[in-house]
Amino acid sequence: MELMRVENLKKYYDIRGGIVTHTIGQVRAVDGVDFSIQEGEILGLVGESGCGKSTLGQLLAGLLVPTEGTVYYQGKELSLHPKKRAADGKLALKDVRTEIQMVFQDSYSSLNPRKHVYEILAQPMLYHKLATKDTIEKELKRLLELVGLPSAALSKYPHEFSGGQRQRIGIAKALSLKPKLIVCDEPVSALDVSIQAQILNLILELQKELGLTCLFIAHGLGAVRYVSDRVAVMYLGKIVELGAARELFFHPAHPYTKALTQAVPIPNPTKRPAEEMILQGEAASAVHPPKGCRFHTRCPYARPSCGKEEPGLLPLPHNKDHFVACPYAKQLSQE
Repeated sequence: MELMRVENLKKYYDIRGGIVTHTIGQVRAVDGVDFSIQEGEILGLVGESGCGKSTLGQLLAGLLVPTEGTVYYQGKELSLHPKKRAADGKLALKDVRTEIQMVFQDSYSSLNPRKHVYEILAQPMLYHKLATKDTIEKELKRLLELVGLPSAALSKYPHEFSGGQRQRIGIAKALSLKPKLIVCDEPVSALDVSIQAQILNLILELQKELGLTCLFIAHGLGAVRYVSDRVAVMYLGKIVELGAARELFFHPAHPYTKALTQAVPIPNPTKRPAEEMILQGEAASAVHPPKGCRFHTRCPYARPSCGKEEPGLLPLPHNKDHFVACPYAKQLSQE
């Protein structure tokens, strides 16, 4: 069952300048994105720094107002402007605010350093009437048990915990409002490798136990492959490939996805692909993205038509659940 669907979602940031200050350009952080998240699945989102992953996550969590586009939540159009009333037939953001939560990359800055864990977790639950003063302590102990922390943590402040423990508190904070969708914005990138594995296992356990739906944003392809049911690959504000995690990692169709998967270190260097794809140059500017396919300036397979027509995200002929924004994907996969 579909929990959330996004159609033509865009987020532009104005660039101000000039003697008389005015808008002189726009940063196209997210530029026309379409995808859906199924109930109970973990959708991974990967791409280079600056491709718009975090911006997309914040749009879905209601932390940013989109420039354009439509978001459907449980089949109803969601109004993502917090200061405007929802029109007839639409859901207001305030009506689903507790159902969409976020786990941030920096666990320390996402927790109030002046409050101990009891206040951090209890206040949202009491405000939204998900617990009473009589039941709050029992609920908090249950939350901490879910994320693998002792009840003694309730009386401590964020600075008294390690990075992994703080991230567990951040996850507990997101779970405290009993959400249906959690946006995890690179939740393990600032942690040691051994701690990363613990947090990833925790996310998988919680997803199975609570039936959570999750958008998992990350740089590390290993982490994304480990936890995700499906994976979306993002490049310069666009999704260029979307499919089942196993299919995408073992049979990548888009040249950019191939380059990403081949860049992952492997223990045995003799098992590297015979022909590795090494990307040349840097990603183009989001202020003036290339015409046509945005990857064609770095693509070794680029053809003259790639710089003229922008490809749509279309299913592969042999796999209707594997979508690729490259008209030559089928030919490239056979080469």
